[in-house]
Amino acid sequence: MTSGRSDLIDLTLALHAITGKAVSETGDDSKAVWVPLSECEMVKKPGGMVVVTMPEWLALSKGFI
Repeated sequence: MTSGRSDLIDLTLALHAITGKAVSETGDDSKAVWVPLSECEMVKKPGGMVVVTMPEWLALSKGFI
């Protein structure tokens, strides 16, 4: 039986770069982090920002939370 709790989280981040397989994002160019596109969904927002939905384990492993 599952708890009913989703392990997905939404983060608003600054978009630095994107390739066919990964996206680089944080709020600080010197600390940009690459996230595999296969592990997240991304919605572009105005001003170079993105809302990224990813599993909590990935956000933890990348240092976002």
